Amino acid sequence: MKSGFIAIIGKPNAGKSTLINALLKEKIAITTEKAQTTRNAILGILNEKDTQIVFIDTPGIHNAKTALGSYMNKEAMSQAAGVDVIYYIVDGQKGLQNDDREILERLFTYEAPVFLLVNKIDELSSDQLIKRLSYANENYDFAEIIPISALNSENLDELLETSKKYLKDDVQYFPENMKTNMNRDFQIAEIIREKIILNMREEVPHLVACKVEEIKEKTSKVFIEATIICNKDTHKGIIIGKNGSMLKKINDQASTDIAKLFDYKKIILSLYVRVEEDWLNSQKQLFDLGYFSGDRDE
Repeated sequence: MKSGFIAIIGKPNAGKSTLINALLKEKIAITTEKAQTTRNAILGILNEKDTQIVFIDTPGIHNAKTALGSYMNKEAMSQAAGVDVIYYIVDGQKGLQNDDREILERLFTYEAPVFLLVNKIDELSSDQLIKRLSYANENYDFAEIIPISALNSENLDELLETSKKYLKDDVQYFPENMKTNMNRDFQIAEIIREKIILNMREEVPHLVACKVEEIKEKTSKVFIEATIICNKDTHKGIIIGKNGSMLKKINDQASTDIAKLFDYKKIILSLYVRVEEDWLNSQKQLFDLGYFSGDRDE
C-alpha cells in the first residue's frame, strides 16, 4: 500500500478548495468566488485500491490585517511541515507574481517536493499557458509543474499518478470509508457560512462567523440551533434583511445542504444573529469559534 499527506497551498481564489473537491469527487470544502473563503485546514481523504492520500486544504495566504487573518496565514504555512508533497496552486490567468516568491522561498525550505499547479487553464490561450510554464521552469526549482483545471477536472488523473510516485508510506491512516476529518458541527457551520458568503456583498462575508449551539436528531427530523456572529449592527441588519427575508433565504439554502449530512431528514434550522464587535481580533472569540487549537490568552 502507498500512502501519504499532500498540502495544498496558495493565495486566495487560486482554486484550492475546488481542487480538493474535484480530487475526492465530493464536496468537502466550501467554495465561492470570493477570496478567503477557507479559514481552517481541512483534510480530504482519497481512498483508492492500495492507495490512501490525505489532502490538506488550507486558507489562502494573504496580507493579514486581523488576528483571524494572521491565524489563517499561520495555519496555511504550518501544514507544509511533515507532508510528503506540497502543491502550490496559482491562478493561471495571473501566473506567478512577485508576492509568490516570498511564499515559495519558505516552502522550498521544507523537505517535501513542491509541485506548481497552474490552475484555470480552461481560461488561457495556448500562448499564455506556455508563457506561464516557461517562466516557472526558468525561475524556480519545482519538482513538478502541472497545468490543471480544477473546475473541469482536467489533468487531475495525471496529477494523482505523478503524486503517487512521491509517496513513501505504507500505512492506512484513516478508515476506508472516511473522507474528511471535519466533525458534524464544523460541517454545518461551514455550510451556513457558505450561504452567507454567496448571498452577501462587499466586506460583510469576511466579518462573519458561525457557531452551532445545539443539534437534536429525531426519527424523521433534525433540530439545529446556530448563531451567526457579525462585527457591526449594520451587518446584522443586512444579514437579517427586510422582514427577515435574507436570513430566511440563507436558512432555506443551508437546510437543503445540511439534509445531506443526515440522510435527507427534514431539517428544522433556527438561526440567530449576534453582534460581537471586533471579534476578528479577539483571541478569546477566535478560540471559542475553533480558530485556535492552543491555549487562549487575551
